[in-house]
Amino acid sequence: MIPLKDDNPTSSRPIITYCIIGICIFVFILELSSPGYKTGTLFYSYGVIPAVLTGKVLLPQEAYAVPASFTLITSMFMHGGFMHLIGNMLYMWIFADNIEDELGPTKFLVFYILSGIAAALTQVYMNTDSFIPMVGASGAIGGVLGAYIVNHPKAKVLVLIPLGFFSQIVKIPAIYVLGFWFVLQFVSSALSSSEGGGVAYGAHIGGFVFGVIAILFFNKGVKPRPIKKVIEKKERKIKNPWDTK
Repeated sequence: MIPLKDDNPTSSRPIITYCIIGICIFVFILELSSPGYKTGTLFYSYGVIPAVLTGKVLLPQEAYAVPASFTLITSMFMHGGFMHLIGNMLYMWIFADNIEDELGPTKFLVFYILSGIAAALTQVYMNTDSFIPMVGASGAIGGVLGAYIVNHPKAKVLVLIPLGFFSQIVKIPAIYVLGFWFVLQFVSSALSSSEGGGVAYGAHIGGFVFGVIAILFFNKGVKPRPIKKVIEKKERKIKNPWDTK
C-alpha cells in the first residue's frame, strides 16, 4: 500500500514538518554535488556506523568529519538516493503535520529527534559489529507513524494498492495502513541478510515502537486544538412576491 494523503485536517501550519522536509532536500542536493557521494566516503563520514559508534572500530582519518555520537543527528537528514528521499518525505508530508499540530513545534521537534536517535540505536544494538553506514529519516519518521497510529487510528488514509491492471485507490483507516507498514518491516527484516547493505529495518521498528510509547508521555498536558472547518457561505436569495418574472 502506498499512502497518498490522509483525511485528517489540522488547525495550524506545520512549520517544523516543512523545515525538516526542506532540510532533507537541501542536504540531498549538497550530497549530489559532493565527490564523496559516488565513492561513498560521505556516508562513512556522516552516517551512523555501529562498529564505530560502539568503539570497536576506528574510522580512517580521511573519512572522519564529526564525532561518532554526532552522526546520530547528521545521519537522519541524509539519504542514499532519490527514491529513498521521495519515499521518506511522502510519509513525512502525510503524517507528520497532525502530530506537530497536537504537540506544537518545539515538542514535535524534540519528539522527532529522539525518535531518530532511538531508531539508530536500535539498529546499532541489533548489529554492533557492522561497519556499514546508516543514513535516512526513516527511523525518525517511524516514530511519527507510531505516534499517528496511537493518536489517529481511525483517520482515513487514501492509499494506492498496486496490482498492475487491477490497481486501486481506496480509503483505509490509519490503524490498518500503518499496522501493515509495521508488520512489513518485521517480515522484510527476517528475509534480509544482516551482513549485507540495504534497508535498516531494525531502525524502522525501533523508531515506530519508540513513537508508540513516547507519544503517550508527550501527549500529557497537550490541550486539544480546534480544527478549522471551512464553512461555505451562500447568499440567500429572497424572491420578491410581486416579481412576475
